[in-house]
Parts: sequence; structure tokens; C-alpha cells
Amino acid sequence: MKLKITLYFFIFFLVQFTTAQTKVADNFFRDYAYEKAAELYKEALKKEDSTEHILTRIGDSYFNTSRVEKAEFWYKKAIDKYPKINSEYIYKYVQTLRSQKKYDLANDYLRTFNESNKRDKRIKDIDNFNIENYNQLTNTEKVYVDIQNLALNTAYSDFGGYEHNNTLYLYSTWVKDSITNKKELYEWNNEPFLNIFQSEIKVENKEKSFGEPVKLNSSVNTKDDHEGLVTITNDGQTIYFTRNNVNKKEKRRYSKEGTSNLKIYKASKSDDSWDNIVELPFNNDAYSCGAPALSPDNKTLYFVSDMEGGFGQTDLYKVNIKSDGTYGTPVNLGADINTEGNEKFPFVAKDSTLYFSSDGNLNLGLLDIFESNILKIKENDSTQVYIKNLGAPYNSSFDDFCYYIDSETQTGYFSSNREGGKGGDDIYSFGKYDCKQLVSGVMYDELTKEPLNKVMVSLLDVNGKVIETFFTKEDGKYEFKEIGCDKTYTILGERVVYKSDMKDFVTSPKNEDKPTIDLYLKPLIIDNEIVINPIYFDYDKSNIRPDAAYELENIVAVMREHPKMIIKVESHTDSRGRDKYNLKLSDRRAKSTRDYLFSRGIATDRIQSAIGYGESQILNECKNGVKCTDKKHEENRRSKFIITNQYQ
Repeated sequence: MKLKITLYFFIFFLVQFTTAQTKVADNFFRDYAYEKAAELYKEALKKEDSTEHILTRIGDSYFNTSRVEKAEFWYKKAIDKYPKINSEYIYKYVQTLRSQKKYDLANDYLRTFNESNKRDKRIKDIDNFNIENYNQLTNTEKVYVDIQNLALNTAYSDFGGYEHNNTLYLYSTWVKDSITNKKELYEWNNEPFLNIFQSEIKVENKEKSFGEPVKLNSSVNTKDDHEGLVTITNDGQTIYFTRNNVNKKEKRRYSKEGTSNLKIYKASKSDDSWDNIVELPFNNDAYSCGAPALSPDNKTLYFVSDMEGGFGQTDLYKVNIKSDGTYGTPVNLGADINTEGNEKFPFVAKDSTLYFSSDGNLNLGLLDIFESNILKIKENDSTQVYIKNLGAPYNSSFDDFCYYIDSETQTGYFSSNREGGKGGDDIYSFGKYDCKQLVSGVMYDELTKEPLNKVMVSLLDVNGKVIETFFTKEDGKYEFKEIGCDKTYTILGERVVYKSDMKDFVTSPKNEDKPTIDLYLKPLIIDNEIVINPIYFDYDKSNIRPDAAYELENIVAVMREHPKMIIKVESHTDSRGRDKYNLKLSDRRAKSTRDYLFSRGIATDRIQSAIGYGESQILNECKNGVKCTDKKHEENRRSKFIITNQYQ
């Protein structure tokens, strides 16, 4: 019977200790001390407390410090053991797999995640047509793009914006002299016919300026037809352009959208002009082909057409350009790109990202500009196709189209008939930039106010993930460059034998601001004592609570740093209660504190003594019979950790 009782109390103590240890680990996790948290969580696991909470917290501890291999291991253990685990951990597991290029396995788990998260915005690479929130598309709060209406825009229609060899090509109804002959006007909008223009680009102090637009020669531009939408080979010797196929008896015309009667032509460079105009063989009088765009290697031509067999009114197609100059058979880009509506104005950037305009998918109105990775995906690659609406400020509730970007400089152009323009359509330039700031400061000793060296300073994001670390030198200074604008961060300073300090801050929306965050670390060793925050016990109890254990870990850290240090533990009570009882209670608490340090690996010969002094050493006037506030009594309830040797 006695054995059973002993075993029961052992099991009860084990459960209580493990639960307490988990809570202590939770406290360290809360304070971003992920290494310590992981250590304590894993110690709890030795007691076979492999709960979902502990397994995922170990995973999070490694995930937040970017140790993805370890995070993957612990998340997998949690997912395997708990089939109904919070799906957020499945997504984090996917992220660890992706970061290690385990894309196939990541996609398998992403599909599992998708089953219970149909509307999750992050899974658009699984749902090709994921519906995004309109507010997200219109929100420009954290979009850092400089948009400018080009000075060369006129009161008529100007659109396009295609760069090649320091020349801007655009399509405009612009004419230098006033129009007096109404026959020169295009009946659809009472403006002149569209022609292709070029403008010399000059760059000074990283700012672009544009020369006066000049028409391409008459072999390309004609008097009674529309010409526009060009693409030029890398060597600059061949230009592809669009011209409308007019049947003058039926007065059939095409609009800039390319809905009818378009054909693609090419011309060859001859001195400063374009000659040898050739119609491409896949054109047809029964349907339109227009808006040509070359792949970066010039081996594929992309275009828009309303030919039969498509998915919608106009679709995007591609055709191979063979080495002998002939062309393959046009191929529809498929349902990943094309919808039942209109897909138009393709452009392929240097990095092979496809941009186009569409009135399908989720958009803000009329034509919106989209991007896709479809051209980057090789045959038999399991990577998912994505379609992304670029959102504001590129897109508006009006027509937004003709997107061009230099993916190396992140500059380019788009066209729009949005409000505030100069004419029917205007060309807008843009330059993307990352809004960045630099945060710096100094780590100080709280008591001496002197700068501290050897402080590990951590920059953490709003989720507590460590972004970057920095170790201070003698001047105590640190800095983190290129942190994001309008975001919440935490600066955490840690040094052995000091209590850590942290401060949250929010960066401004302004580019290149330089916030300053100073921290003050309190030394744990003051004179001959290790000083920590008061440790508390439940009323009439001597067991170590999680909050007390959290503080006692500072004692553990100091003694590990100084392996020859010897201390004695003193425990004191206030004057309330009987003297003899307080003496015994404080002694139990002192020994309970000592035993906790033993349990954390501190050798027994390093604790010289653990003695309770009850109320025999009151620090203030609150002795027996004196009325005092709780705060006054609290000054007397304390534990002391006195260093008894020369440990250096």
C-alpha cells in the first residue's frame, strides 16, 4: 500500500512538474527566447508530454529563428500525431518544405491545407482563379510606386510605351499641326488615325526626359489606317507591329482594344527607317491578330486573336519563330490565362513574366493588368500557374493596359483612360522602390549608463520571427538597414548575466527615415548578489510556480556562465503570521528553490546553503503589530542569492 501511495505521489509530482515546465517554456516563448523555450519544451517531452501544444511550439521556436530543417521535423511530428491539427501549422510546414526546395511535397500538403481553407488568399497558386478582396486591390498603403503622367501626352489618345535602345515607342493620334481636314479624322472617336511614334530617352541624375515624338517612316505608318503595338528584336533589326485590315466599302475599323480586323506585320531596319513590310502568314481576313510581343530569346511571338476555338472573345496565343524565319502554328495559351472575356496586350518581361490586360478574373473595372508565371514553367514541372491582378495604382475602375516593365530596374509604363489624364488615353511611367528605413541605437547598462558590448541585438517582426541579429562592440551601438516602412518591429537586447530588454516600435510610412531605439539591460550580478525580480509562492505553499521558475532561470544562466561560482539561498517572509510558522515556511521555500536549481543541472556543491529566516530580517518598519500596506509587506517577502566565493 505504501509503495502505491509513493508511486501515486511520484506520478502526481511528475505531472505537476512537467506542466509547470511547459508554462515556463511558454513564458520564454512569449518573450522571444526561442532557444531556451525549445530546450524546456524538449525536456517536457522527456516526460512523454508530447501534446500538440509542445510539438508545435518547438516547431515555432525553430521556425521563428529560420532553422527550417528542425522546424520541418517538429511540425511533421505534430501533423502525423494529430490529424485534426490547426491547419495553420500545415501551412507553416509547407513553408519549411518550400524553403528547402521540396516543392512536390510542399504542394501535396498545400492541397491538404486547401481542403479546409478554400478562401485563403495565400493559396492562389492552387486556385487559379482565387477571388481576392476588392479592398486589397485598391489599397496602396504599402505599395511604393512612383506614378507619373508623361509630359508628352496630348489632348488626344496616347498609349503604348515600349522601350528599346534608349528609344520610347508609343502609339498616338498626335499631329504637330492643327487638323483642318475632317477626312483625316478616324470616325470611331473623331480623332486622327493612330500612328507609331518614337521619342529619344535621355537620362540625367537617374531622371528620364523624352524628346519630341517623331513618326516612324511612311512604309510603316499609313494615312488611312491605324498602326501601333510594336515589339522589336534584341538586335534591333526587325520590328513587329499591328495594322488594321480595313475593308473601305464596309467601313470596318478596329479600336485600340483589338477586337476586329487586325493583322501583324514585320519590317526590317534599313539605315534610320523601316522597310520590307511583310504580313505574317497566320493572319486571316476572318479574324484579328494583333499586339505582338516577343519572348526574351526572340524565339516565340505572343499575340492576341479572336480566331475560332478560343476560350473567350479574344485570347492570347503564341507562335514559334523558326531559325529559318518561318513560323509554326499558333497555340492558345490555355484556360490558365484565357477566360470567356477579353485577354489582350501581352508583354513578356526580361525575367519571362507574362503581363496582359483582361476584363475577366477579378478586376476593378473594364480592363485590368495582370501578371502570370506561366511562361517560366517548363514541361513536366509541377509548379502551379498563378494569375495576379496588379491592383492599384496600376489598375483603376477604367481601362488599364499596355504594361511594359524592365524587370532589372523595376521601371516601366502603362496606359489608362482613368480620370485626371490629359487625353482619351494617357501613358504613365512608373518606378518601383522598396520603402526602407534604418533603425539604430545603443545598448546600455541600466545602472552605470555605460554602453554595453557583446549584446546580441535581435530585430523581430510583428509575429515574433527573428529577422536579423547584431552583436555590439565597445561603443554598444547597433543598426539594422533596410527595414520596411509602416511596419511593427521589436528590438530585443540579450547578454549573459543581464536581464534582457525589449521595445516595440512602428516605422513611419516615409522612405529613408532613421528611427533610434536605445535599450537598457539590468545587470544580474550586483556587488556580491545575483539580483532577480521577486519570486512568488502561493499562499501557505512552497512549490515553485511557473512565474518563479521563469525568474530562477536567470540564476541558472549566471551560474552556467560562471561555473566556479558558489551561492547561498536565503528566503524571507513578512511579519504576518506566527514567527515559528514563518520560519519553517521560509525554510521550505529556500530548499524548494535550491532543488529547482539542482533540477536544472546546477551541481549540489555549488549551493552552499539554503536557509529560511522567516521574519527575523525585516527591511522596514512592518514588524509584528505594525499596520502596513500590502506593498510595504511585499518588500520583506524576498529570496536572496548571495555569492560566497571569488568565482572569476
